[in-house]
Amino acid sequence: MKELDSKNIHYDLDDIEPVGPGQVTALLDHGAAFEGKLTFEGTVRIGGAFRGEIFTNDTLVINPGARVEAQIEADTVIISGLVKGNVFARRKVIMHPPAIFQGTVTSPSLRIEEGVVFEGASYMPKN
Repeated sequence: MKELDSKNIHYDLDDIEPVGPGQVTALLDHGAAFEGKLTFEGTVRIGGAFRGEIFTNDTLVINPGARVEAQIEADTVIISGLVKGNVFARRKVIMHPPAIFQGTVTSPSLRIEEGVVFEGASYMPKN
């Protein structure tokens, strides 16, 4: 049994239940900023500022107003904010306005809606 101790509050990490599909597990909202490496299960929404690396086997959602400079590796990436960097998605990438993307996308499926600014390159592996 592993425990975390924060102000004498103990959490039994063995009792944490697995994350269900589509469940939002974290939110970095407007006004928040983070720099570093983010690894997660489930769905994470970013509405603030993030710089670094993001790794997941699940879904990353970048909300309108978000500013992300990162190397991203995920199953599905949904972008509505500003993203600078390289995105590798095993399943799909979807860009909704007012998204601005600057970088490279590698994914078997890429959907860019009208009104999105896309500056970069896309690669679609044959698998």
